[in-house]
Amino acid sequence: MLDEVDRGLVHALHVDGRAPFSRIADVLGVSTQTVARRYRRLRAHAGLRVVGLAERDRAGLSSWVVRLTTTPTASQAVAHSLARRADTSWVKLTSGGTEIFAVVQAPHDADASRSLLLHDIPRRGGITAVSAHLMLHTYLGGPTTWRGRLRALTPAQQERLAPPAVPPGGHAPPPADADRRLIEALGQDGRASYSVLAAATGWSQATVARRLTGLRASGALFFDVEIDTAVYGVTTQALLWMSIAPAHLEDVASALATHDELAVVAATTGPTNLLAQALCASPADLYHYLTCKLSALEQIGAIETAPVLRTVKAAGTLPGGRPPR
Repeated sequence: MLDEVDRGLVHALHVDGRAPFSRIADVLGVSTQTVARRYRRLRAHAGLRVVGLAERDRAGLSSWVVRLTTTPTASQAVAHSLARRADTSWVKLTSGGTEIFAVVQAPHDADASRSLLLHDIPRRGGITAVSAHLMLHTYLGGPTTWRGRLRALTPAQQERLAPPAVPPGGHAPPPADADRRLIEALGQDGRASYSVLAAATGWSQATVARRLTGLRASGALFFDVEIDTAVYGVTTQALLWMSIAPAHLEDVASALATHDELAVVAATTGPTNLLAQALCASPADLYHYLTCKLSALEQIGAIETAPVLRTVKAAGTLPGGRPPR
């Protein structure tokens, strides 16, 4: 479990993933050495990682929610195969280990389910069903994260850490092809030094700093924080697939986005049109959420609950991740 300094550090990285340790230390009232030591410990023992991610609309990408049903013996191999792809994120084993959930990034004009079927999937036996649904709108998730991580810092402390604000109404061009090498490097380590990023892009450190500042200021790039939710007392995760009449979808999704138990709320295509991820302290807490808090929203017509057994891949690229062939 995390202490006050650990929680403050993780919250600070959510405010600015590249904030210097010295600035975080000043806000937390501890030494720079303490912050650096805690960061290294959390990386080693809790999977802490900052990752830089492209804002999908500006990058010309669509997100597809993919569900694969497998035989129990095939699920691990298929999940790890998907996780190695550079275009996947949030690869999870669900429903007793016989279903795989993944989010696939694809160009706006591409069909993610067709892409997967034509590449990695046919090479694996044991696949019994595949479905893919376009993610239409995100109400919670992406640049906005689970509130369980955001309770350590006061508004004044957050203001001291906040990076320069995105200009209102700005419409900067999407990232250029040359920027993609920078974003890919940040997808593996969002706190990589300018020298490491220069080596990855072939640019000078000054050019890296200028382009990174421009991408952040335009909103084309944001930073996410990965960490094992177990250190926050989460033992039970579930994906919730809900059906809501279109006339009520906006109201229900907006209401769910305020629930502290949820880390993701997104509208999708398909037989269920609203997806959420619940993070709870125990199965009893999940039951209480489903039967008390969620059931109060009468507009929810049906719900499927898929327990998450394991997260194989989170938001960032795995080391050695490759693009689809």
